Amino acid sequence: MAHPIFSRRRFLKRKVCIFCKESTLSADYKDQEQLRQFITDRGKILPRRITGTCAKHQRKLTTAIKRARVLSILPFTQSMP
Repeated sequence: MAHPIFSRRRFLKRKVCIFCKESTLSADYKDQEQLRQFITDRGKILPRRITGTCAKHQRKLTTAIKRARVLSILPFTQSMP
């Protein structure tokens, strides 16, 4: 009999890149609401495995988030209470 820890398998549904699925969307540094979906509450950029974006769009998204931070559209870190 197999060990119970090893017998459990997780089959997760593959996430689809929303930028590939919706051709009208693009990673724009001026769109604050869209970019906030891809950063944590502390201001960190979420990785591909969490967001489901493809490599091409993750690079564009990262560049857009960094541009928005430099232009003070997005914060670098969370605001202190």
